[in-house]
Amino acid sequence: MKILSIDTASNLCTVAVLENKKCIKEIIVNDARNHSEKIMPVIEQALSESKLTLQDINLIVCDKGPGSFTGIRIGVGTVLAFKDSLNIPCVGISSLESLAYNIDIDGIICSLIDAKNNNVYFGVFEKKNNIVTQLEEISFKTIKEIIPILKKYDKINFVGDGSIIHKEYLLSNLNTCTFSDKNDLSSFSLGLAGLNAYNQNTNFDLMPLYLRKSQAERALENK
Repeated sequence: MKILSIDTASNLCTVAVLENKKCIKEIIVNDARNHSEKIMPVIEQALSESKLTLQDINLIVCDKGPGSFTGIRIGVGTVLAFKDSLNIPCVGISSLESLAYNIDIDGIICSLIDAKNNNVYFGVFEKKNNIVTQLEEISFKTIKEIIPILKKYDKINFVGDGSIIHKEYLLSNLNTCTFSDKNDLSSFSLGLAGLNAYNQNTNFDLMPLYLRKSQAERALENK
């Protein structure tokens, strides 16, 4: 199965082409201001360097959030356009689940994405035999609110930029923690998550997962 994986939910615009679980090509562009301009050229480059066209793709995977509101809309909108025009199966994966696939070992994984002001996007998963299973509801919480939830687990592998920002606090409040050095969203990891979801016949919902109101919406409410 040939997979096109698209992630624009962070500062990175990243696209990968996979054949089953093998990464053929991954391109990463660090330019959050221009995702809308970069996404199609990056997709075309990834396909061209893989010697493929969109007609060769069997599955498209996108990151549906949480993360950058604008980035999520760009990524999901692009994939929906492909779905409508090419009739290719599409899968939406949360950024937190995608991060869990950055971890190479089995065990409990906590994905944390920084949401500013001591807030995080939060998810807990278990990885076993290269399959990630969600254990806790994906949510928007303060860093303090996640501690009671995490104390039920013996050893936790943390991943995501939120885990680095709050590393000292996590170490001081939890017993056994390890911290990944692969904390960026990866379209290759996203593709692996999408393939597993497709094989399990799940995650065909492409509805963006924002978890909180945008900054503009919050500012309007506070007027």
